[in-house]
Amino acid sequence: MEENKEKNSDKSFEIIQHAIEMLKTVYDPEIPVNVYDLGLIYKIDYTEADEILHVDMTLTAPGCPAADFIMEDVRQKLLSVDGPKAVDLRLVFEPEWNQDMMSEEAKLELGFL
Repeated sequence: MEENKEKNSDKSFEIIQHAIEMLKTVYDPEIPVNVYDLGLIYKIDYTEADEILHVDMTLTAPGCPAADFIMEDVRQKLLSVDGPKAVDLRLVFEPEWNQDMMSEEAKLELGFL
């Protein structure tokens, strides 16, 4: 039984890693950094029990003019991940995004370091 749990855990980890790779190909049209490195992805969960990839994300600002474009791009990229049967993508604004959430690479790219 323990061995099976480990396999599920490994598969979930692989799916989440692939999801992260896909998220790193999604860009806000106004910012030359991907949504993952910008810190816009708050949660990525996958369990084999429901076969749903659960993702919570935010935007740099609630009134972002590119919101629909970014959300659809994220959804399409996550749907291309092998394994999950569905994607549960939620747009959240708590906690509020700030520049401290960006990766070091993103801060360098945008001149914040």
